[in-house]
Amino acid sequence: MSQVAEQTVTILNKMGLHARPASQLAQLSTQFAAQIIVHQGDKQADAASVLGLMMLESCQGKTVRVVAQGDDAEAALQAVVELISQKFNEDA
Repeated sequence: MSQVAEQTVTILNKMGLHARPASQLAQLSTQFAAQIIVHQGDKQADAASVLGLMMLESCQGKTVRVVAQGDDAEAALQAVVELISQKFNEDA
């Protein structure tokens, strides 16, 4: 039975989910078997798709809902939430 885990998190970094953070998130998501979907409002994107993530236009202060589904869903969700919470390791 596959697990489902989800959490809402706020984008904290100054530039939002632009190319570099989207790339980091996509690279991170490929390390897990779980499928990770990022929802913002009525839009959603596969976390493995840099272009899809950028199309969400998530700027600083926006909240996104991260949903992971698969055998390692909980670990995948924790890793994604940690990356976002750490401002994608950006200084600002």
